[in-house]
Amino acid sequence: MADNFDLMATALKAVCPNNEILLDNAGKPSVMVRIPKMTYAQLGMGESTALFPAFIINGQEVDEIYISKYLNIVQNGRAYSLPGVDPAASMNFDQARSYCEAKGDGWHCMTRMEWGLLMRICEMQGFIPLGNNNYGKHSSEQFYKAIKTYDDSGKTGRTATGTGPLTWYHDNSHSGIADLVGDVWEWAGGVRTVYGELQVMANNNGADAANSQGTSSTKWMAISADDGSYIAPDGSGTTANSVKLDIVSGHIQWSKTITTRNKDSDWPSCSFAAITCDSTISDAAKLVLQCLGMLPYKATDLCAKAGHQCWFRNLDAERAFYSGGSWYSSSGGLASFSGDNPRSLSRANLGFRAAFVKLPTA
Repeated sequence: MADNFDLMATALKAVCPNNEILLDNAGKPSVMVRIPKMTYAQLGMGESTALFPAFIINGQEVDEIYISKYLNIVQNGRAYSLPGVDPAASMNFDQARSYCEAKGDGWHCMTRMEWGLLMRICEMQGFIPLGNNNYGKHSSEQFYKAIKTYDDSGKTGRTATGTGPLTWYHDNSHSGIADLVGDVWEWAGGVRTVYGELQVMANNNGADAANSQGTSSTKWMAISADDGSYIAPDGSGTTANSVKLDIVSGHIQWSKTITTRNKDSDWPSCSFAAITCDSTISDAAKLVLQCLGMLPYKATDLCAKAGHQCWFRNLDAERAFYSGGSWYSSSGGLASFSGDNPRSLSRANLGFRAAFVKLPTA
């Protein structure tokens, strides 16, 4: 068995050098894409040689992050990244996390900070992936289609993982991460809003299951609008000087204060390019938002110009986030996120993707 596994891993790396097969605590494989640690400068975010925060967990640096190459399936209560299968769907946020964390230490539901990292990598390579956002194909592509695995009233809904064209991989090659755009929305770890106040796990602490992401966890942090530091929230979404989601002229404006809340019957949205900050948000706080992929870094960025849509609410006690769009969100793309539903949401176009990191030791 060991010889067979080594042969399989060698064959994979011969074709996709940055891909690895990782085994979990049940000895079962997942195909993963290795992302080595990178600095702000390497990601086109200024000249700082400091590490991008996705590579900082519990205050310590990590050398690499492994992202599931494919949208995940669930077998025996564990998440797996495998090609050519119907991606798992119809689970809530806590269930998605549990499937990832059941695999052992370092396994986790992909965090929003990791998603922001992939957005910056795509910007730097000059390519933004497409995907199944229009019933089996991308809205801009006429002839490419993936293999149907789920029927939506006679149309193609979900598609088999990795069966789309190269344009559906994050680097436009078979070495890349597949299906980040469309097919199913992907639950995002380490981020939420509480009455419109943005709360996160500091840096990429959401990658460590020991940092509880439960509703009442004390690990949730607000973001200081003054200096971008992580501050303890007051529990009511009214933390002094924290970054909050205001709604101005129908779009997200990050601010210290909320002047307009959505009505209970409203489900507002805006393009990623339309998201702004007011004068109360410091450059340091803007950088945190940009790392999270929740604020354009530059107006000329590919994601900013692509028209990807984002959904949000700031009225509710807690709202969770998911990323990337689904098979019927033609305006969905890599920069799309939705923060308008509770963590209990479960539906056929909502799935997840596990990631792995070797956790630092104290």
